[in-house]
Amino acid sequence: MSEQNNSQENKKKSFEQFMRSTFKVVLDPVASFFLKLGLTPNMVTILGLVITITAAIFAGMGKFLVAGLILLVGAPFDAVDGAMARQLGKPTRFGGFFDSVIDRYAELFMMGGLLYYYVGQSNKLASVLVFIAAAGSVMVSYTRARAEGQAFTAKVGILSRVERMIALVLFLIIGKPLIAMWIIAILANFTAIQRIFNVRKQARESESSQLRGEL
Repeated sequence: MSEQNNSQENKKKSFEQFMRSTFKVVLDPVASFFLKLGLTPNMVTILGLVITITAAIFAGMGKFLVAGLILLVGAPFDAVDGAMARQLGKPTRFGGFFDSVIDRYAELFMMGGLLYYYVGQSNKLASVLVFIAAAGSVMVSYTRARAEGQAFTAKVGILSRVERMIALVLFLIIGKPLIAMWIIAILANFTAIQRIFNVRKQARESESSQLRGEL
């Protein structure tokens, strides 16, 4: 991988580490509280999905402020389940897989709520935009999953789930979710394309190394 790719991944890791360290003081006590209640990380993952679906219902009714506030409350659950697993000392491969799958469902339900609203408003442009944003969000995750399945890395890109969620919550709260859709539609798909080219470069470098080794 090139120095530029390493730099991009380091920046992404640095941002994720910053978010984790910033909210660790809140997440850890919440995780401990849930564990004392007898909840498991997977239960909390499902709870986060239920909260997101609730936000999507309000978004579908055009109550964007309520939807944004609910989503703001539900967003940290994506990190709380991981904190719970770490406190238990037994994060599992299935837990990581399950969390990733539920995250995709949560995003699609949220986009579905907005799509329902704009279709009801007969706003064709907004409806198409939501679809493109949803496609981009899924492809960002899919490209990484497929890359890692082929023993490559694909963590590069400018719009991961964290950034998408921040944009969505912010613009829902101020009543301008269409701005978030423009941002996600453009930058999420751009991120997916970045990852495609990144994996292509890794594949070519790997093939070149193999050829040199055979000579």
